[in-house]
Amino acid sequence: MNAQVTPLLEISRLNGGYGAVPVLFGVDLVIHPGEIVALVGNNGAGKTTLLRAISRVITASGGMKFDGEDLLPLTPEQVFARRLVQVPEGRQLFGRMTVEENLLMGANRRGNRAAIARSFDWVYGLLPKLAERRRQLAGNMSGGEQQMCAIARALMAEPRLLMIDEMSLGLAPIIVDQLLAILDTIRKQSVAIFLVEQDVFAAFSVADRGYVMETGRIVQTGTAQELSNDESVRAAYLGAEAGA
Repeated sequence: MNAQVTPLLEISRLNGGYGAVPVLFGVDLVIHPGEIVALVGNNGAGKTTLLRAISRVITASGGMKFDGEDLLPLTPEQVFARRLVQVPEGRQLFGRMTVEENLLMGANRRGNRAAIARSFDWVYGLLPKLAERRRQLAGNMSGGEQQMCAIARALMAEPRLLMIDEMSLGLAPIIVDQLLAILDTIRKQSVAIFLVEQDVFAAFSVADRGYVMETGRIVQTGTAQELSNDESVRAAYLGAEAGA
């Protein structure tokens, strides 16, 4: 990525946590328009906490700008209005609502009905399984279909940056592969993607660049290929999947 391109998200020396309990320590991270950037690390490394800091759900200090605007003074609602949208870990769908009703929740801040209809057409074209299930209760679908629905709900908000927390969690490898292919299609619609994953192999297979987080600190960064080939990363995260 050209270093002269203005970052979409720029985080510098970010600290954050829960009350008096610090979790993030001096985090530096940049995402440019049109990129897929992966943040990887073991459970408890602080990945979800970083997403919560970006979304302004928890207290943080340091530097954090989105398209040049300081995010720190904003509320979660104001961050969402800037079209910085998160797909939460565990999907968090409304199980007693239909697929289509869940998707409408993603568009609830948009007033242009014609534009919302176009978004439905695009999302259903991207995820035809959801079109088949549009009248089905979200809680009755498989885990893979629920993850598709969660991503689609976020897309209905017209994100400029889509943050996805543990997309592969609990899903069969064939479903994960389908979702990874969908991310590349989403990126082609000028949507940057921040993919937060424990599944390092999956994350680096689709990302342009990556960051490795341990105990609330970024300990390595580079292109996805560089990190995939790094012996310390392979030993710590890729294991047998990386092959010889």
